[in-house]
Amino acid sequence: MKSVTEFANVTLTQGQKAKEALAAEGKSPEEIQAGLGEKFKMEGDKLKHFWNALDVAAQHKDNLKRILVQSYGEGENTPAKSMKVEEHHYTPDFHVDPKKAAAPAKDEKGGRGGRGGKGGGGNRGPKESPWGLSEEQKKEKKAQQAAAAAAKK
Repeated sequence: MKSVTEFANVTLTQGQKAKEALAAEGKSPEEIQAGLGEKFKMEGDKLKHFWNALDVAAQHKDNLKRILVQSYGEGENTPAKSMKVEEHHYTPDFHVDPKKAAAPAKDEKGGRGGRGGKGGGGNRGPKESPWGLSEEQKKEKKAQQAAAAAAKK
């Protein structure tokens, strides 16, 4: 993969507005492309890449960060959302929402998913004694377990 150039979302947004304004004046696509070249001081291949990047950006407006212009060799894998125009690929790059990326999914038991039962376990409350249960608490716990087992049968 060889990176050719990239266009930031700010530049693409300004370019889209300028393109729409020139189209509203009734200009032909060639005149619009020349007008964009004058406004953004681009010419040749850079202008051609900018023109194609505007089309890709119009399709991917939500959370767009930039459009990467890349060329791939034979047998190289291309990203799923990239669009090929002539010999170059135009790949949209998006902003990642930190709220969605940071929080791991929790399972129904309150622990983290995929950890084999480690961690989590819910709120057990404060311990009454650092040395374990007293004899009365042990008897009470056994009675509760026996009642629960009888209720299941």
